[in-house]
Amino acid sequence: MRQDIFLAGSGLTRFGEWWEKSLRDLMSEAATAALRSSGMSPLEIDLVVVANMLAETANDQAGLGALASSLFPHRPPALRVEAACGSGSLALHTACAFLESGRAKTVLVLGAEKMTDAPANAVAEALMGAADGELDAPSGITFPGIFGLIGQRYMHEYDLTREQLSVVSAVHHRNAMDNPFAHFRQELSPEAVSASPLVSDPLRLFDCSPVSDGAAACILSTARRSPLRIAASQVASDTLSITERPTIVSFPATREAMSRALLEAGIERSDIRAVETHDCFSIAAVINVEDLGFAREGEGIRLYEEAYAGHPSLFVNMSGGLKACGHPVAATGLKQLIDAGKHLERASIRYGLAHNFGGAGAACGIHILENIEA
Repeated sequence: MRQDIFLAGSGLTRFGEWWEKSLRDLMSEAATAALRSSGMSPLEIDLVVVANMLAETANDQAGLGALASSLFPHRPPALRVEAACGSGSLALHTACAFLESGRAKTVLVLGAEKMTDAPANAVAEALMGAADGELDAPSGITFPGIFGLIGQRYMHEYDLTREQLSVVSAVHHRNAMDNPFAHFRQELSPEAVSASPLVSDPLRLFDCSPVSDGAAACILSTARRSPLRIAASQVASDTLSITERPTIVSFPATREAMSRALLEAGIERSDIRAVETHDCFSIAAVINVEDLGFAREGEGIRLYEEAYAGHPSLFVNMSGGLKACGHPVAATGLKQLIDAGKHLERASIRYGLAHNFGGAGAACGIHILENIEA
């Protein structure tokens, strides 16, 4: 980073089904919580960056920058960032760029989705906007289908079993049991995952992150110090369609963003002890820990087997991840950064990482967070 940027405050709503709350309500709740945690006045916010994907479809609402700005008494400048499920991390990256340029000193980054207002088929169709409208959508495939194909190929190449894959969701659910903001706080056995209804072979219902409502807010600042510093902010992109890639069992955008993030932070991969990764589907979690470089190709499941046995070599998705926390798509990237920071402070760890992507790894954002008091 060209200068120190601190996570000066953060706020979350609980993720879940909020029938009685509007998109505006969720945004206001998260922003208010972030300001409260920072001890800052609303008037100190120079800029608001909003992450959202589905408001036009699910809530009949555009103009989210102005909507977010109206939550503040001085109506600060505001803009919207969209990168499908990676919108949150791209919004954080945008805020870092403003802060590094000196155009702002304190930025509120706000991610929010109100997904349960729309019928399930409408949400599934809207989410396909993160795939290729010409190469993917005409086939009728949805994202469970895309990741089902990825799962089948991975199992074929690396002999991953159905029983092994079920450990991923079991670990995430166990991690979420103490998280008051999680959509699901119930323990889930690997056997229950394997026995859940088939969605897209090999993926079953409990392999899939849920449709959720929620919001997350981060205050990034060069003017207000805190124990948590953004050590790196990097993004990378790939093709929208998996049909244009040489392999579907790895996401090159993750590898590229991770390589650049380590270089920017000036640290080794082994310095990172806590990771919040984008487990939209359980197979994605296995691939992600390999692409991030914490496991060799075909061996990502070993990290989860170690965690399930009670002796993790890396703290992965201690919040519960997308699977148990829920996945209000544009809020996820911010929630990951917040949860990584919580774990760094709770466990007195120096470095953690938030990994967020949109589509099938088409847009990836990685943020490395440093606990300067560890």
